[in-house]
Amino acid sequence: MASHSQSKKRKRNNVVVHQAGVAASSDGADTSKPTAVFKPTKGRSCTLSIALPGSIIANAQSHDLKTAMVGAIARAAAVFSVDEIIIFNDGQSQKHNAERQKRYSNDYYNDRRRQDEASGYTGFSDPDNFLFHMLSYLETPPHLRRALFPLHPNLRTAGTLPSLDMPHHLRADEWCQYREGVVSEPSSYVDNATQHGDPTLNKRKKKQRDDDAPNTTAGAAVPVWVDAGLPSPVRLDPPAAIPPHSRVTLKFADENDPGAYDDLVAEAVDPSAPREETGLYWGYQTRPAGSLSAVFTECPWDGGYDVSVGTSERGVALSSLLTAAGEPAAKGGGSDEEAHGLPQSFQHLLLVFGGVAGLEVAANADPELAGKGIDGKSVGAMFDAWVNLVPNQGSRTIRTEEAVWLGLMGLREYVRRNAGET
Repeated sequence: MASHSQSKKRKRNNVVVHQAGVAASSDGADTSKPTAVFKPTKGRSCTLSIALPGSIIANAQSHDLKTAMVGAIARAAAVFSVDEIIIFNDGQSQKHNAERQKRYSNDYYNDRRRQDEASGYTGFSDPDNFLFHMLSYLETPPHLRRALFPLHPNLRTAGTLPSLDMPHHLRADEWCQYREGVVSEPSSYVDNATQHGDPTLNKRKKKQRDDDAPNTTAGAAVPVWVDAGLPSPVRLDPPAAIPPHSRVTLKFADENDPGAYDDLVAEAVDPSAPREETGLYWGYQTRPAGSLSAVFTECPWDGGYDVSVGTSERGVALSSLLTAAGEPAAKGGGSDEEAHGLPQSFQHLLLVFGGVAGLEVAANADPELAGKGIDGKSVGAMFDAWVNLVPNQGSRTIRTEEAVWLGLMGLREYVRRNAGET
């Protein structure tokens, strides 16, 4: 059997995710997957957000269907570089649960509800929470999931879902100047080295004792170690007061692969830094909202969303608002021209999808909107554009997880042009 040191020699060369050059096959085709998929050229300050109701989960009849639905939405968000997903309450989850109770005998329904509550499973009792939980899990890099997500009934079949494979889902043999990690317990650095038979354990153990020694001195900084999915932990410099088991975005000083991973040092940065500084797509943030109006009022960006697009079969055709090159067409195409136009550029774009009954019922269930005189008939006036994604559709219904793909595809060139992508 080969020794541990011998196995290290067979390690393949690292892939640099943001490298400028690309590999090519004999016929000139690009064969380097990471660089072929994503090649940012500059930083990006604009963002793309989508919002959808958790009631779509309540409408799914089984756990497998609920899980598959989440996977389809997460894949769309990853493919089209969505920066934020908002899960809002449209008031329909309770209605679906009531209909489910009528469909089954009371004994069956009550037994199932009690089992769900006892286990913590929220697919039936709290669909908004289920969708939020699953989307957050899928966005998290695989090497961090065990540390950040305890075993939970919601996740029992999450392993069957396809990988999102986003730029921040880095393998151990891939290098990027930015990386996601989890802050370790103070003692775990030495424990991990002991577990893996690290030949430099004594030297590094002594180094940690020396680093930890200032703990007895008032005002001295305590070293903070981060598990970033690399062979060795990463030390934060400057040290930050981040609690153990917290997720953190790291930035290394050099964008080039150092070749060796002992004693790596990085600084903690804002999760938006990879996008704003280099243009890297760094996953999506997931945010819950108690109502349709809360999607707007609780926006995390100063000034809110400057462009909002609502979707409905009663809207105008999206194609009528955009040219083939993704530029906004002349305003118009509907009875209310003020609600059916797209500006030439945006900073924060929001695309909102309805559930089974549409955004109209979400507006009717929102007391804040009712106080402003907005109901299901006038909800389109809330948005800069009120669009129909598939005019003259062949099916009676378009499922929300299908609409997400259609909407993001329809706006793709508009988003790319705004970001200056080629």
